[in-house]
Amino acid sequence: MKARTRKNVLFAAGYSAVLIAGLWLGPKLVRENQNSKNGSFLSFGLSGRSSKVDKVIRIINENYVDSVKLDTVENMAIQEILKNLDPHSAYLAPQDAKRLSDDLEGNFNGIGIEYYILNDTLLITSVKQDGPAFKAGIKHGDKILAINRKTIAGIQVSSRHIVAQIRGKRGSAVELLVKRDTARKSYTILRDRIIISSIDAAYMLSGQSGYIKIGRFGARTDEDFKISLLKLKKQGMKNLVLDLRDNGGGYLNSATALADEFLGDQQLIVYTQGLHEPRTDYFASSKGDFQDGKLVVLIDENTASASEIIAGAVQDLERGTIIGRRSFGKGLVQEQFDFGDGSALNLTIARYYTASGRSIQKSYKKGNVAYYSEIKDRYLNGELSSDGKAFNDSLNNNSKIYTTKSGKVLYGGGGIMPDIYIPVDTTGYTNLYYELSGKGILNDVLYNHLLKQNQTYHSTEELIKKFRLSDQDIVKLSQMAAKRDIKAGKNQIDSSRKEIETQLRALLARYHFGDEGFYKVLNSGDPAISRSLEVLKDPSIAAGY
Repeated sequence: MKARTRKNVLFAAGYSAVLIAGLWLGPKLVRENQNSKNGSFLSFGLSGRSSKVDKVIRIINENYVDSVKLDTVENMAIQEILKNLDPHSAYLAPQDAKRLSDDLEGNFNGIGIEYYILNDTLLITSVKQDGPAFKAGIKHGDKILAINRKTIAGIQVSSRHIVAQIRGKRGSAVELLVKRDTARKSYTILRDRIIISSIDAAYMLSGQSGYIKIGRFGARTDEDFKISLLKLKKQGMKNLVLDLRDNGGGYLNSATALADEFLGDQQLIVYTQGLHEPRTDYFASSKGDFQDGKLVVLIDENTASASEIIAGAVQDLERGTIIGRRSFGKGLVQEQFDFGDGSALNLTIARYYTASGRSIQKSYKKGNVAYYSEIKDRYLNGELSSDGKAFNDSLNNNSKIYTTKSGKVLYGGGGIMPDIYIPVDTTGYTNLYYELSGKGILNDVLYNHLLKQNQTYHSTEELIKKFRLSDQDIVKLSQMAAKRDIKAGKNQIDSSRKEIETQLRALLARYHFGDEGFYKVLNSGDPAISRSLEVLKDPSIAAGY
């Protein structure tokens, strides 16, 4: 792959798929005008090149019985073409392209708040330290009633609408009418560049073992990681648990930069290759900041693409232990081609291969619906709740065998199978639990009920120790569920009470102590974390397949 083109490789990640399949697999593309493969293109039908697609669109535009929006017709044509390629090639409308870019770049122009839409009111749940809103005096718990003198409270609002109102040109002003307790006050806030870290949490699990959770692979991921790593080293960290669960990927070069932190000089991290893209190898350097400590990488069925590059490199080169469940299985690389109107085409241009030569891309021959439903199939066929052994064997019966330096057998296709499999405990994760979580009932219980109790916690540890759901809390939850037509009988709630309580405890910790508090709560009873600490204490217990 040419050097300039390589800089523009978007990601071995699921972000394109997010916008066409509802999976957030969650959020660097360097735009270089001199790159002949990545510039501004004239819209279909206006270029000098003639094609059937161009002609059909022209004929419709000039002869159809009713008026049509040419852009809509063009977009439909593009989507139909891409649908027949692979699940990750996608057309992005201008808003979607901008949102994806902002997410992966880790910055945008805004005021630095997070919010929850509560009863048609914006409840501010977090205010970025030293951001514009913080400096103006906005506090978490405030309610936004109006934006630029347009009423928000009491009407149906969407997150997309709110983002469009609050974000804007750097240095421009946004006016908020805010309610705090019973008082109302207007704030005029100047938008500024908001930097978002790729690191969701970084803290010490034990005396020598640290934990870092990475949410996505964006432009700043390696830089953010170095900052977190240094912080933990100062606290005595010798070993690391790297949590890539639910990480849908991001930029390829961000993944290789992070892998470089763990691997020795000139070790092959990954290579990419496609019909029009010659093989390109990505090697580690001697500059990694964590080349010697013990390492565990956590993965699950939502670990995709750039995250799988990390897990594959660590596993192939025997740098650490992979714990969790089989990863998603995305081994395709996209490059972004920009159109002049802000829209873009994310086109698959290559496959990536792990250091041993494995392609971990799962099959998409049955179409996009079946491709994304495959994760649900793992739940239905029992894979996620099993020990993984039988499914590992069945998946790999017809696969090419690869071996590590020590002779450990690995397989390609269908994702990365962990060294130690941690099944999902399905006992309490009932349909009711997923319904309560998915439809926002648990968030409603938090903001409409628990926070109104005004319970004070001085630390996450204190919250973990003291917070318990009372019977009155459960009654309130049932009432809120009923308003959303969710039947929550006593037996059903009793089956999921532990999981409901844990999730509410985590949400409460996030409100008071941020994302780190959230993950501290979840990790406090996580079998994958417990097993990780066992492995870090004695790596010889890591069981391979």
